[in-house]
Amino acid sequence: MTTLYTWTTPNGRKISIALEELGLPYEARAIDITKGDQNDADFRALNPNGKIPVLVEEDGRIVNESNAILLYLAEKSGQFVPKHGTQAYWDMLEWLMWQASGFGPMLGQAHHFLRYNRGKSEYSEQRFHAEAERLYGILDQKLTGQAYMLKEMSILEFAIWPWVSRFEHHEVDLSAYPAVCDWYLRLAERPGFAKGYIQPFEVEPIPLPKDA
Repeated sequence: MTTLYTWTTPNGRKISIALEELGLPYEARAIDITKGDQNDADFRALNPNGKIPVLVEEDGRIVNESNAILLYLAEKSGQFVPKHGTQAYWDMLEWLMWQASGFGPMLGQAHHFLRYNRGKSEYSEQRFHAEAERLYGILDQKLTGQAYMLKEMSILEFAIWPWVSRFEHHEVDLSAYPAVCDWYLRLAERPGFAKGYIQPFEVEPIPLPKDA
């Protein structure tokens, strides 16, 4: 069986949601990053970078980096990925890189300063909150008039949605981005998203906008 080493973070939830939506059996093993489990020698043997998530297949194959894992699982299963070489495939890669290089890291910095280190740096709070709002605006523009990031649901939903689920950490009013809000709420109702969100264990319900 596939083993997922993970924690209750957006990057970890990307993969548990994907596995649920793909219908692939797996075992979720908690790596408590608040206690430094990611620095244990056994885990470092799986990922020298000491980051979750890590996917280990029954045959011993190891895949690191959340978006690389998403690509691996999609191509392995033939689901939620456009045909290789098509315009849709390259559109998918473009937005996957957008998430990996901008949406994830910048939102991570936003909730680092706005939620966990409030008052440490006014400049950082303002900078990353402004960047969060800008990125939500780009996502809202992309989703306006369409149900998914592409014509059909893809691994982009698995990559981006878990970060949006921390909109409260980013001090973002999700109702200000109606296309994102609609997309977020529709996906939150899917059983695969709901079950994947509570891996490796439930810490909180899926956050919902106040007027939802």
